[in-house]
Parts: sequence; C-alpha cells; structure tokens
Amino acid sequence: MAIESQETKMGSPLPEVALPDLNDTVVDLTDYRDGKSLVVMFVANHCPYVKHVENQIGELAREFAESDVQFVAIGSNDIANYPDDDVPGARDQSERSGWNFPYLMDGDQVAAKEFGAACTPDFFVYNSNGLLNYRGALDQSSPKNGEPVTGDLLRDAISQTIRGEVVPRPHRPALGCGIKWLPGNQPQGINLL
Repeated sequence: MAIESQETKMGSPLPEVALPDLNDTVVDLTDYRDGKSLVVMFVANHCPYVKHVENQIGELAREFAESDVQFVAIGSNDIANYPDDDVPGARDQSERSGWNFPYLMDGDQVAAKEFGAACTPDFFVYNSNGLLNYRGALDQSSPKNGEPVTGDLLRDAISQTIRGEVVPRPHRPALGCGIKWLPGNQPQGINLL
C-alpha cells in the first residue's frame, strides 16, 4: 500500500544519529554539519517506488559531485520480514544504481523515527547549517502514473539549498512503500493511500 510523507517543520535540525554503513563502519550524521548541504533519503532494495527512481538518484549524486552537498541513503525496513533489504540487497542496489555515497542501515529504526520518515523513497535536504530546507518527492513520477523520471523537484531543492535559498512551499509529498516497521514501532498518523 502506498504511503505519503508527512508535513515536517522546515528549519528542524538534522537528527543526531549514528548508523553502520554496509561495511559495518559507524557513520555519525552530525559529521555532515561541516558547511555542506546534505541529502538524506530513506530507501529499500525491494520497493518498486525506489527501483523506479534509483538510477536517477545515482545520476543526481554524480551531477552534484563537485558541489557543496553530500548524499546519504538509509535503509530502515524490518529485515527479518523483508530480507531483500538487508546488507546484501542494499549492496546490490547501491552497485546497480551507481550510488557512490554512504548507505546506512537503521536496524532498530531509530533514525526513521527521528526523521519522521514514512515511506521509501522519502527525501530530506538540509542546508549547510544542518537545518531542514526540503522534505518531499524526487519528482512527479511514480511506477504507474506515466510521468517521466526527471529528478527535477529534488534537483531544484538541492540547487536552491546550496545557494542559501529557502525552497518555496508547498513541497510535493514523497510517495512510496510504507516503511516496514518492527512490531510496535509504527508511528501514529501515517497517511495510507
């Protein structure tokens, strides 16, 4: 069932979380508060919504490689019930999509809850001060709506953030597979479509 991302207060600080990457090296997101913007995306290897846009995500990361922005992917699904989203599947997704940025594993789902993530994919863009400037969709496309995958909404948000501008609202909500919560972890108020 498709889930839409929730409204998030712009200007909220980047959550202080540390997660292991695919090589089990712990990455502290606060290390990204170093004067660069940061794109945080919640993803899942098995999700058709993520598969639909994963190559465009890789292209965007390459497009902005020389800019003052960094990218981080986070996998938060319950891997006991969705084993394709565990490290081997995440590694496969990263390789096939040309992702050259950290892919972090959120096994206890603390990061997903701290960010208020609802679905995969779900995109958050933080400015160089670590404050949220965009939360929403990659573009207008979804696997079945026939719209082309362009990455335009996220590209514009990143560009505006790098320039120190506020991304105009409203932001198009992200739409995708709901995060597969561990028993008892699902937040209240998730919009099921």
